[in-house]
Amino acid sequence: MLHFDYSSWFSNFSPEMATFLIAMVPISELRAAIPIAIKIYHLPVWSAYTWSVLGNLVPMILIVLILQPIADFLSRHFRIFHKFFEWLFEHTRKRGAKKFEKWGELAVFILTATPIPLLGGWTGPLAAFVFNIKLKKSIPLIVLGCMTAGAIVTLITLFSTSGFS
Repeated sequence: MLHFDYSSWFSNFSPEMATFLIAMVPISELRAAIPIAIKIYHLPVWSAYTWSVLGNLVPMILIVLILQPIADFLSRHFRIFHKFFEWLFEHTRKRGAKKFEKWGELAVFILTATPIPLLGGWTGPLAAFVFNIKLKKSIPLIVLGCMTAGAIVTLITLFSTSGFS
């Protein structure tokens, strides 16, 4: 089994900064940051939650703010990127159209708030980008989704009997 020892990767940082940085890492995000912060770094629950949510929000907000301008620039200047983004949008919209028909913009919240691998923090903002959800709607949905995922992971961490320590 592949094992990532995030606590040693960030051992030169304070527990708070390490938690913040772990939460920024794709795939693990706050799903790893909160349990590590509570069980290994022994941070108070409020601190583990806050640093994890803030760290997880950084890449999410960056995705919704800069992905469109980057995609536009690359598409205008490089044919391969133009083809890639056309394929990505078409493929993703086909796969996610039913969910967005059913849930609308709330799907961004649902995707962001679901703390399981391959869903969650980065998926919600990517969906907002692909489905062209406006910033003033997508950012609050992403923030609330991230806060909800953090609460879920915190509760699971607190009530789980298995520990890291």
